[in-house]
Amino acid sequence: MTAAPVVVCPDCDGMTFTLEPCRCTTYGDRFLADADVLGPPREAYRSCEQCRGAGHVAYPCYRCGRRGRRRAQLVVSVANLDTGAVASQQVVPGSLHPHRDPAGRWVVDLASRVRDLAATVGAVVAEADAPSLWLTNEWRPDLPAMRRHELEAQAILRADHAAWRLVLGRSTVAPTVDPAARLARLCALADLLLLDLVVEARRHGAGFGWTVRYEVPGSPVPSGLPGGYRDLPEVLASTSATAALTGLAERGLAAAARLLRPDSPRPPADPEVDVDQLERRVLADCIDATNGDELPGAQALWRNGRWWHTTLRPGEPVETFAEQPTGQVLRRVDVPVTRGYAPPDPPWLGEPVAGRPCPDCRPPSRLRACDCRLGGRPADPDCPHCCGAGLRPSALPCFTCSGNHRLHQTVSVTVTDLRRHAGDPLLTDGVRWSVQVQPLAAPVRPDDVPHRPSLAAALAWCIECLTDAVAAAAPTDPTAPIPVPRSGPRDVVDPEPELWRLAARHAGQVVTVRFTRAGCTVHRHDEDGVRLLAEALDLRELG
Repeated sequence: MTAAPVVVCPDCDGMTFTLEPCRCTTYGDRFLADADVLGPPREAYRSCEQCRGAGHVAYPCYRCGRRGRRRAQLVVSVANLDTGAVASQQVVPGSLHPHRDPAGRWVVDLASRVRDLAATVGAVVAEADAPSLWLTNEWRPDLPAMRRHELEAQAILRADHAAWRLVLGRSTVAPTVDPAARLARLCALADLLLLDLVVEARRHGAGFGWTVRYEVPGSPVPSGLPGGYRDLPEVLASTSATAALTGLAERGLAAAARLLRPDSPRPPADPEVDVDQLERRVLADCIDATNGDELPGAQALWRNGRWWHTTLRPGEPVETFAEQPTGQVLRRVDVPVTRGYAPPDPPWLGEPVAGRPCPDCRPPSRLRACDCRLGGRPADPDCPHCCGAGLRPSALPCFTCSGNHRLHQTVSVTVTDLRRHAGDPLLTDGVRWSVQVQPLAAPVRPDDVPHRPSLAAALAWCIECLTDAVAAAAPTDPTAPIPVPRSGPRDVVDPEPELWRLAARHAGQVVTVRFTRAGCTVHRHDEDGVRLLAEALDLRELG
């Protein structure tokens, strides 16, 4: 194996910090700045609270972790999620074998290496998962080896924002998502959960950006950029029920609180939907029917067993002012998008819920209850944050009302049995699970508390975060090389029965089991920290 050289960090030239333009130079020497009007190039705000008018700020070099040196090594690993087989290859100076692309640039074909690794472990991977590596025009195969390797090291360092790349694959090609079946399922879940399913198209450049999401009835159209999908079948193929629910709490803050009538008549459990017809109708609504003008977009809302269609129209401009860390004030004018038609309330939506203003925030200011008042305590006159006022500025939402600015006086609890619908979220059974991949030397922390409702859900989330976890496991010491793991298919005994027995033995307590190549260790989280209970080669030996 070729050793990975350690070179001076090119981003900070070994100084461990970088001088970057201060944020105040974006808008120049102005106290009140417009968000869409940039200042003269490199002009600093003379009263800047960060650079004191110098125009530059020193930041710790995040590329080298303030070490001044970096490891010129890139490791690509491919793992088969079905068999556990892993194959890896490292990329270091002297092993690149670049070639010219059609544009005449020297490029390293890492995609072919990923394909070879995938074939080794019998996995099918996406082509987009292969990283790219380009060399500068100065590189030539006839350069002296020292200079050639120096340029190759620079190319590796430019690409090492994740120096350890993990590509995940399966033994077989993933089944194609049927957009119509996905849409029907999302509609059925909307009826079960008493939510709106919103299919939205907004203008984005010369085309449209599509989004599919759940909303609380009465929620305004959220601000932000259009969706990143080009058509309805594409967004449906990429939007699971979990993805459609993401951000529901934040989107529902502006909706009026209403009681629910879950015993009201429900629509059929298997709705009939036509993806092509729905897409054409939404696109048609993006044109004003009266004068033919282009509108910002359109929506289709699935509510109470049927579609409701509405245009999206520009609303009244909203002016906001935001204090910047530089001491400047940024003025922004946003034009919200509103619905041209509001569907009628569904029959399961009841009376409004009474409420009162939240006592722990002061809208529209950023004042929030100070930490010294936690637990209902009176404000501390000696508090260094609020000096006894009980309120302090914060950029975070209010912890009491979650940014809603009101406390509701009624709570409605609805329990819906989703077991008869395949693939629905698992019911909570009183036991929480967590699965993480960590470096071997990482300690068991007292705050590693599980929160997933099942082992399957915990494993799914672990796989979701696995590429980031592996990237973070690369050694921080530049002189320590990144491992190049390789392993064949492995038959592993299902540990869940033993984990259940272990949980029953320590009911009411958090227990962590660490699995390594050397065996496993069992830790219990007590009030005074984490305690090692047992070590064994196999979990079954602890029974």
